Amino acid sequence: MLTQIINGQILTPQGWLKDGSVLISDGKILEVTNSDLAVIGATVIDAKGMNIVPGFVAMNVHGGGGYDFKECTEEAFHGAVAAHMKHGATCIFPTLSPLPVEEIRKGIALCESVMAEKNSPVSGLQVEGPYLNPKMAGSLLSDALKNPDPEEYISLLNSTNCIKRWDASPELPGALDFARYVSSKGILAAISHTEAEFADIKAAYEAGFTHAAHFYNAMPGFHKRREYKYEGTVESVFLVDDMTVEVIADGRHLPSTILRLVYKLKGVERTCLTTDALAYAANEGKPVDDPRIIVEDGVCKLADHSSLVGSIATMDVLVRTMAQNAGVPLADAVRMASETPARLMGVDDRKGSLQRGKDADIVILDRKLNVRSVWSMGHLVEGTNTLA
Repeated sequence: MLTQIINGQILTPQGWLKDGSVLISDGKILEVTNSDLAVIGATVIDAKGMNIVPGFVAMNVHGGGGYDFKECTEEAFHGAVAAHMKHGATCIFPTLSPLPVEEIRKGIALCESVMAEKNSPVSGLQVEGPYLNPKMAGSLLSDALKNPDPEEYISLLNSTNCIKRWDASPELPGALDFARYVSSKGILAAISHTEAEFADIKAAYEAGFTHAAHFYNAMPGFHKRREYKYEGTVESVFLVDDMTVEVIADGRHLPSTILRLVYKLKGVERTCLTTDALAYAANEGKPVDDPRIIVEDGVCKLADHSSLVGSIATMDVLVRTMAQNAGVPLADAVRMASETPARLMGVDDRKGSLQRGKDADIVILDRKLNVRSVWSMGHLVEGTNTLA
């Protein structure tokens, strides 16, 4: 079936295109054209002057809709994925928070199964830890933490091709060897939950840690030890020009001034937007079932208010925050949610931009940047047809 989306502002790699159309056939983008004349035989979708943008790439997401990917069940995977798709995420990399190796193997098997499904939006797995610094990982993650174990991670990576990203603390013993091995497999190695300073970060980057997870969060900035001042992880990452970052742009984890600073210093091509969402994102009012956590002011916190523990954001929230609060041009905000993460995760040959031959992953945003319709591989996502 041929579908034609007309009468909207289309975000292309060359910029905004007005009075054009997007043609979809067999799950792919057939053409992005500067003509909005109706094509014979096509089902015409009127975007009513709204924004037609690429589907978002969720590269760090723990759950949603009341489900956590670390449950490692089909119900959890499908439930969380469906929740985020309604908010424009058409390419998803489920995140496994620190787990014992046996549980990681379950997650791998399940991810492989879901990826094999027809038109699956799941493009791979992200593993967070368990190789994380206990000082920076917080009480919710502490039970499974350990130093990198070569026998463990080599065995896991030799058993599957579905792991596309693996996060660790670069200052741990054996972490640089871990990064060398992971990056040699074409997997994105990211620093996370770390207190590394510049020498550590420089060595980490040279070893293969090229990305910083949830930048500014779970890492120190400029600080003092006794009478002397030292750079933190944040300043060190800024100083490594080619190290990429992701920010939780939910308007709670970071103020809009810091979001704008990251955009200014790292730029669109080195900055991704990420939700780091927990099960409580898009969960339609389901109660929080963990007594250690409360949801308050649009974010998850420890019940004693000592720390944030994760977001309840969806990808559209991040784009709105960047464009409306941080003052970033909408085109750049969308690119940081689509094109840049697609490239870093190795799926930009088929995801991340509206171009001929790529998957028909398309989101229509209204003037207030709310999601009005979502297509995943040319199929309208259930519950998103609100253009009528």
